[in-house]
Amino acid sequence: MSEQNTAVLDAPDTTNTDAANAAPAAGSEAPEIAPFTDFDLHPAVQAAITDLGYERPSPIQAETIPLLTAGRDVIGLAQTGTGKTAAFGLPVLSHLAEAGRAQNGPFALVLTPTRELALQVAEAFTSFASHIPDFSVLPIYGGQSYTPQLQGLRRGAQIVVGTPGRVIDHLKRGSLHLEELRHLVLDEADEMLKMGFQDDIEAIFDAAGDDRQVALFSATMPGSIHRITGQYLNDPVEVRVKGKTTTNQNVRQRFLTVNHAHKLDALTRILEVEDYDGTILFVRTKQQTEELAEKLRARGYTAAAINGDIPQQARERTVEQLKRGTIDMLVATDVAARGLDVERIELVVNFDVPHDTESYVHRIGRTGRAGRSGEAILFVTPREMNFLRSIERATRQKVEPLALPTVEDLTNTRIQKFQQRITEALSGLDLDEVRPVVESYATQHDVEPSEIAAALAVLLLDGEKLTAEPLPEPKPRKGRERDSFGDRGDRGDRGGRERRPARSREGMKTYRLAVGRNDRVQPGGIVGAIANEGGLSSAQIGHIDIRSNHTLVDLPQDLSRETFERLSNTRVQGKLIEIREDSGRPGRTGGFKRSGGDGERRGGFRGGDRGPRGGGKFSGGDRGGFRKKFRD
Repeated sequence: MSEQNTAVLDAPDTTNTDAANAAPAAGSEAPEIAPFTDFDLHPAVQAAITDLGYERPSPIQAETIPLLTAGRDVIGLAQTGTGKTAAFGLPVLSHLAEAGRAQNGPFALVLTPTRELALQVAEAFTSFASHIPDFSVLPIYGGQSYTPQLQGLRRGAQIVVGTPGRVIDHLKRGSLHLEELRHLVLDEADEMLKMGFQDDIEAIFDAAGDDRQVALFSATMPGSIHRITGQYLNDPVEVRVKGKTTTNQNVRQRFLTVNHAHKLDALTRILEVEDYDGTILFVRTKQQTEELAEKLRARGYTAAAINGDIPQQARERTVEQLKRGTIDMLVATDVAARGLDVERIELVVNFDVPHDTESYVHRIGRTGRAGRSGEAILFVTPREMNFLRSIERATRQKVEPLALPTVEDLTNTRIQKFQQRITEALSGLDLDEVRPVVESYATQHDVEPSEIAAALAVLLLDGEKLTAEPLPEPKPRKGRERDSFGDRGDRGDRGGRERRPARSREGMKTYRLAVGRNDRVQPGGIVGAIANEGGLSSAQIGHIDIRSNHTLVDLPQDLSRETFERLSNTRVQGKLIEIREDSGRPGRTGGFKRSGGDGERRGGFRGGDRGPRGGGKFSGGDRGGFRKKFRD
C-alpha cells in the first residue's frame, strides 16, 4: 500500500456549461465521453440514472466509476461540483444491489466534513437507489439527538453518511460496527483534515474491516493525505481532474437571501423594476413547476411549467411558445431543461438551490449564449449559505449580493406604470360615450371629477396597491452549538442548531404529520422541510415527537392559510406529510425535544438508549485500538 505504487490518470475537465451531457464542440480534439450505459453498473442503478435524465458522465465520473466498479481503491482529485457524489455513489450502490443484504453493520460508510454535505450525500444516495428495494441510508452528525440515529443503526442502515466526530462517538459507544464494512468513502478529505479530524479518520480506518474498498476524494493533495493513502489504501489509482468547471463570463450572477415563504414576493418585486425578455425558473420537484407557474399566471405573468411528466410533444410546444414570445417564463426541473437552447432567455432564476454545484453551472448555462449577456439570480435561505460558498469555490467566481428594490423604488415604479396606462387610455380610447356619464354624475352628486377618477382607478386596480410594503428580513442562522454527547461538539457540524431553554407551549398548537419512523424520517429532515417549505424560522418549531407511523410537531397556532397549504404539499423522504391538527393524544414519551430538555440530554441517552460512558473498545475486540486518546 505504498504511495509510490499509485497509478495516475489525468482526466481533463471541460469548460462547456453542459459538461456532463453535451457533445464536444465542432473542431474539438477532446474525445467524446462514453454514456452511462457503457458502465458495468447493476440494472437497478442504470434505471435510476435513466429516471434522473443523466446520459453522459462528467470527467471524474467517467474515470472513477469503472475503477470502483472493478474493485480498485481510488484517489480522486477534483474540485467541488464536478460530480463526485455520483462518482462513488453509483459503484457503491451497484455492489450493494449485487450483494443483497446479509451482514452485520453498514455496507458502506461515507465521511464528510459537514452536516450539510452529509445530508446532501444521503439525499443523492436515495435518488440513485430508487430502484433498489428496501434501501436505507442514514445521515449521522452532531447537533442532532442520538435517538433517531441509534434507531436507524439498530434497524440496519445499509449506507451511513456522517461527520467524523459523530461516527467516532457511535464507535466508542458500540452502536456502530464496521467489521464487515465493504466500502469506505472520504468526501472532501482535505477539508476534514484542515478541521483537525486526522486522528478520528485514522481511528475509523482501524475500526473498519480489512476487506473494504476505499475511495478518497479531495480538491488538494496535502502531505497528510499522502500519509493516509500510503498506509490505508491498497494499490490505489489516482485520478486527477483539472478544475475548469466555470460559468459563462457573459452571465452576471447574483444571490438574494430570503425565507422560502417570501421567494415569490421577492421575485415579483425584482421583475417589477427590472425588465427581462425570456426567463427560466428552476425548482426541485415536478409538482413545484405546476404550482409556481400557476401562481405567476395569477400575478399577470405568462408562465408555463415543463417537467418530466409532461409528454415530449407538449414540452416541445411549450419551448416553441417561449421562443416565439407567446410565453415569457418557463418553470422547470433540472431534467426537463437539459439541452434547452432558447436565445431570448435573459434571466435564469434558481428559485430553489440545486442539489450540487454542477447542476448550478448547467442551469445558468441556459442564458448568456452566442455572445449575448445574461443574468442569473440565486435564492438562498439562511440555512443554505454554505451552498453559495461551494458555488464560488467550484466556479472560482464571486456571486454578487442582490439588493431588493426599496419600498420607494417599487412605489414610484407602480405609480409610473399606472400613469402610463392612463396616458395610453387618453390617447388611444374613445371616451365620448362615457364622458357625459361622468360629467352627469359629478353634477348630480356634487363630486369633484378627480374623486370620480380616483374611485375608477381603485376599481381598475382591483385590490392591487400602488404603495409597496417591505418584506420581512430573513433571520440569520445561529452559531454552532456543542454536541449533545458530553462537551465535545462535532467539529464537522457547521452552523448547528442552537440550544435554548425549554419553551412554554403557549401560542403553539400540535399538528400531526403522516410520516414516522417507518418512513425513516429524522428530526433534522422534519425541521428542514417545515422551515424551507413553510417559511418558518427554527424558533417557531417546537417539540417534535416521531412515532412509528406519524409525527407530532408543535407549530404556531396562528399559522396562515397560505403557510398551511404550502406545508400540505411538503414531502419528507419522498412522502407527503399530510399535515393536520392533532385531535388529542396521550402524553409524549421518547420524543425529540428541540428545546434541549429531556429529549436531548447532555452527556448521554435516555432510558434504554443509555450506553457505557467510557472505554475505547469496539465489539469483537479493539481492532488495533484508537491511535489517540478519546476526547470526552
